[in-house]
Amino acid sequence: MARAVAKQEKSGQMPASVRVRAAEAADLPAIVALDQRITGVAKAGYWQWALEHYAAGPPERTFLIAESADGALAGFIIGEVRAWEFGAPPAGWVFAVQVDQTRRLGGVGTQLFDTLCARFRAAGVDRVRTLVDRRDHLILSFFRSQGMTAGPSLQLDLELLPPPTSLGEVAEGRRGSARGVDDQDHVGSPPPTDVSTLRVETSYRGTSPTALGRKKS
Repeated sequence: MARAVAKQEKSGQMPASVRVRAAEAADLPAIVALDQRITGVAKAGYWQWALEHYAAGPPERTFLIAESADGALAGFIIGEVRAWEFGAPPAGWVFAVQVDQTRRLGGVGTQLFDTLCARFRAAGVDRVRTLVDRRDHLILSFFRSQGMTAGPSLQLDLELLPPPTSLGEVAEGRRGSARGVDDQDHVGSPPPTDVSTLRVETSYRGTSPTALGRKKS
């Protein structure tokens, strides 16, 4: 631990002085503003739903806020303990994490992630998972820095095209689908190891977050 702190001091990336707490309804304007600065889109209705669903929901749902000493919103994270499809056992899922651009590389995201993982462990699960866009290199880099690696699940997508107007179009669509499966070598094979194509996950069974040797983000 001392070596990790010394390394952070040398790199100038000491953890930010923030307080992590549960989100409240009064945080809505700050959450909407932070998200709009990052994404360029104001989604007040969505974030109001998220607060009602996760902050004021059952204990297995968590919405955490990172707050600076002056009360400003530095970032937030949302997660939930739940089972997944096809009989997968319960795990902690991370659904959203955002950090103010001016506070990145200061440890805010790591403090939020560690606090969420602590709640997951307290709930009795030993694995945390998330699903990210393979093109989102920023969030992929963040989760990798937390020790997350490629997991066993493979995402499959299907584009819903307009319905065919004739039997001939139906037959052609089926032939095209068959060719598409043949073209995808990884379908029906063991999932690839590239983290950008998979859900990323990590297990905390017998491993403390500080033992991962990760850098702060």
